[in-house]
Amino acid sequence: MTTKTVQQSVEMILVRQLASYLFVPVLVFDTTGTVVFYNEPAERILGVRFEETGRIDREEADRLVELSDDPSVGLENSERPLDVALQQRRPTHVRRWLLRRADRVRLQVELTAFPIIDHEERLLGAMAMFWEHHGP
Repeated sequence: MTTKTVQQSVEMILVRQLASYLFVPVLVFDTTGTVVFYNEPAERILGVRFEETGRIDREEADRLVELSDDPSVGLENSERPLDVALQQRRPTHVRRWLLRRADRVRLQVELTAFPIIDHEERLLGAMAMFWEHHGP
């Protein structure tokens, strides 16, 4: 967790604002995979408010929420969605991933991640939305 102030682009400020209005859990990442914001529905799942954590580097985020592919699903979903969004600059959706929170509760989730790219084709970060998967 860091307390330093980081200058954000107008686009990332607007993405953060949009995320705060959405009903589904949303995490906003910069280009390094650092969580720069998560909304209230995500706070409820993670069990901690964004105001308490602030920006979370990738390593710390991986400790807060462990995300892994569901072994019952084939290898077609083996790439981490955030990596696809940031490295390949394309959206991705996975249907059955396991999310294990810091309190060790496991949820089967669907997750969509997509890059945030400005008008000059610069990668600004990514957004990930997830929700609990119900059914087979």
